Amino acid sequence: MSIKIAISGDLGSGKSTLGRLFESRMGLKFHSGGSIFRSLATKYNMTPAEFSKYSEIHPEVDEEIDGELVKISKNDESMAIDSRMAWHFVPESFKLHLLVDTEVAAKRIMDENRGTEKYPTIEVAVEKIKARKASENKRYTEKYNVDPDNLENYDLVVDTTYATPEEICDLIEKYLEEWKKGNSFEKKWTKKTGSWTNM
Repeated sequence: MSIKIAISGDLGSGKSTLGRLFESRMGLKFHSGGSIFRSLATKYNMTPAEFSKYSEIHPEVDEEIDGELVKISKNDESMAIDSRMAWHFVPESFKLHLLVDTEVAAKRIMDENRGTEKYPTIEVAVEKIKARKASENKRYTEKYNVDPDNLENYDLVVDTTYATPEEICDLIEKYLEEWKKGNSFEKKWTKKTGSWTNM
């Protein structure tokens, strides 16, 4: 039986990093909605933030991205899909949501030196990240009548601010196994105190 993990969450929360870890550690095929979005932004000669605003009045952008993700999700293979809306479009998936402190997210994005997401300062990065998230939430609410920030949408919610990708992956693998068995478990976790605790 194939397993599908829908990875959603804040910008800079580590969705792509974890997706690649799932691929190497668990043998899941990784598909990145963020890569599709950034390639389209480049195609339209815009930054991701500009392209997000553009998408608010051009629904064909979301339809192109969402349609591709839905098509991919129908493949009979185990996979991880990095997309803020994968939890909605792949209902049979293990729905994982990642949170992160905005300043930590900004530093991560700047350190990664993403070609389409360059910011001169942490302060500018924080401002742009918040603006892009607000723009995306507005689109999703208006288009699909859903709230991506409602944590009840997800099977597992992890704050990635204080933990390494490997520690986060260990935690997720543990609760993925519980989910596969149909067991109940605490679903909101952070490592702020040095060990995993419930949020």
